[in-house]
Amino acid sequence: MAKLYFHYATMNAGKSTLLLQSSYNYEERGMRTVVLIAAFDDRAGEGRVSSRIGLSSDAIAFRVTDDLYALVKDAISQTDAACVFVDEAQFLSEVQVWQLARVADRLGVPVMAYGLRTDFRGQLFPGSAALLAIADELREVRTICHCGRKATMVVRLDGQGRVMHEGAQVEIGGNEKYVSYCRRHWDDRMHEA
Repeated sequence: MAKLYFHYATMNAGKSTLLLQSSYNYEERGMRTVVLIAAFDDRAGEGRVSSRIGLSSDAIAFRVTDDLYALVKDAISQTDAACVFVDEAQFLSEVQVWQLARVADRLGVPVMAYGLRTDFRGQLFPGSAALLAIADELREVRTICHCGRKATMVVRLDGQGRVMHEGAQVEIGGNEKYVSYCRRHWDDRMHEA
């Protein structure tokens, strides 16, 4: 029975690396995969998943208005894919999460979604909230704070390295813009004078 999986973590935990490695494992065994990424996350180029350690792969870029069930069904019919991988799953809409659940339930193809759980303010992303609610399996990908504790939160920095407290929930960036912390040190950073 195919399942919908949600692999969640904070920034810099290696989610994209794990996705690329898992997709490669399928491909190495002669099984095709479908890899999806949000179209507006074009840091590696539109339709490309890339990790900080240099791994990358072509992907299908999706928009928030796309019907992912139809998109994946079409891709599977052309490639006979054995698994679907979704990078930056926090950018999915709630409707798209349900569409991916239908891929697992009706097409019998497992869906592995990788993404952030919360934003820089500690608020759930809509896609992550839906995945936490309906995914068959939740898997935490761990990284650490500078103190050695498990990092579960992230701060957003402005151009001068100051912690931001307001702003759009979605702002694409990497190490230059986001730092992962344990809850205690996130709270310290968010309330420093």
